Amino acid sequence: QVQLAESGGGLVQAGGSLRLSCTASSRTFSTYAMVWFRQAPGKEREFVVGIPGSVGNTIYADSAKGRFTISRDNAKNMVYLQMNSLKPEDTGVYYCAARSGAVRDSGNSYVFWGQGTQVTVSS
Repeated sequence: QVQLAESGGGLVQAGGSLRLSCTASSRTFSTYAMVWFRQAPGKEREFVVGIPGSVGNTIYADSAKGRFTISRDNAKNMVYLQMNSLKPEDTGVYYCAARSGAVRDSGNSYVFWGQGTQVTVSS
């Protein structure tokens, strides 16, 4: 069982930056692929970026490439999402999720989810 908790959301103007954090409660955190999804109002949840645990590659959605950076600190059981050059279309609830194995871009592949943190980008 892995419990996840996101923080760091807020209101920011277009072009600004935010850093989201996700803390995980697991003795084997380093083995989990950690990912960020987001869901905008009235839209389906979408994959943003994922970082592997012990196997696999970091994967970015096209919308995140060049602007977002994911990182992890296994010693602290933390994963971070640095978001730069934010756009209004980045607005949504951002969720942290975890799975054993490689990063997958389908939400159905994840059992462990955080409660989400709201990101609002004003134009």
